Amino acid sequence: MVIRPAEPADLAAVAAIYAHYVRETVATFDETPRTEADWRAKAANLAPFLVAELDGEVAGYAYVSAYRPKPAYRHTGEDSIYLAPDRTGLGLGGALLEALLTACQKTELRQLVAVIADTGSDASVALHRRYGFEPAGRLKNVGFKHGRWIDTILLQRALD
Repeated sequence: MVIRPAEPADLAAVAAIYAHYVRETVATFDETPRTEADWRAKAANLAPFLVAELDGEVAGYAYVSAYRPKPAYRHTGEDSIYLAPDRTGLGLGGALLEALLTACQKTELRQLVAVIADTGSDASVALHRRYGFEPAGRLKNVGFKHGRWIDTILLQRALD
C-alpha cells in the first residue's frame, strides 16, 4: 500500500469510487455522481488530498475540505474518506486518516470535523474514534436519500 498526494491521473478512479457511494449508499448526500471534470475543479480546493494505491490501482482516497464557507471557519476542515467497495477491511481507511492527520499538521488548520451519515454501521465512527476524534453531536433527519431520512453524526479532533 502506498499513500500519496492525489494526481490528475487518479481522478477517474476517484470519480468511479465516489459514484458507487452516491448511487448505492447514504454515505454521501450527493444524489448525482461527480464527473472526472468535476473532481478536477474540486481538487483545486482540497488540501490535503491523498490516495491509497494498492497493487498499482487507486483503492481509496481522503481529503480535507473547508468545513464551512465563512472566513471565520478557515482554521477548521472537514475530512472525507472513501474506499473502493472491494477494498474495505484492509486497513486503508486507517492509513489514509493517519496520513491525512499528519498532512494537516503542515497547514493552518486547528480543528478537523467528521460529518458521518448514520447508516447503521459504526465503522466510520469507530475509525475516527481510534484516531482521537470525539463526539460533537448529532443532527437529526437532515438528509433525505433513497426514500429515508438520515441523521449525521459529528466528530471533532484538535490538530495542535
